[in-house]
Amino acid sequence: MRRVWLFYLWVPLLLSCDYFSSRETKTQQLVNDELLTIDWNEVDGYPLFDNCDETLSRAEQRSCFENTLLQHFSAAFADLEFAVQDDLNQELFVDFLIDEHGFIAISQIEENDAVAQAIPGFYNEINARLNDLTTVKPAHKRGIPVSVRFRLPIVLNTN
Repeated sequence: MRRVWLFYLWVPLLLSCDYFSSRETKTQQLVNDELLTIDWNEVDGYPLFDNCDETLSRAEQRSCFENTLLQHFSAAFADLEFAVQDDLNQELFVDFLIDEHGFIAISQIEENDAVAQAIPGFYNEINARLNDLTTVKPAHKRGIPVSVRFRLPIVLNTN
């Protein structure tokens, strides 16, 4: 009888090891597991201009953002003219950063020697015109505003 009683005393003690681990360790493990499941390359909601609706699907939000951004680009470059001697057929990429506050900034413009020689001051003019873009509602990931990067092409074709 005594052995049975000792057995019933030791079994719960052996099985209760989990009760002795700290709550902080458990919480940290849950956070780490959750961080591993998050897709950090996608956002839940794209940056939005005032004319875009927040209730649209992600694909529609992206389309509205891209179309409105292209309209702003077209307006910024509408009166821009350069005279070149040789024909150009180049594609340059402009990298934008939209921060967690909704400010749009140029992070990089891909430089091309042929364009720089054919059109002096081209990159300065592009920077000046694109830095005047309006602010947007920032992108969201799990309800938190986040920074996002976009890359858009500029096609130079003088044929």
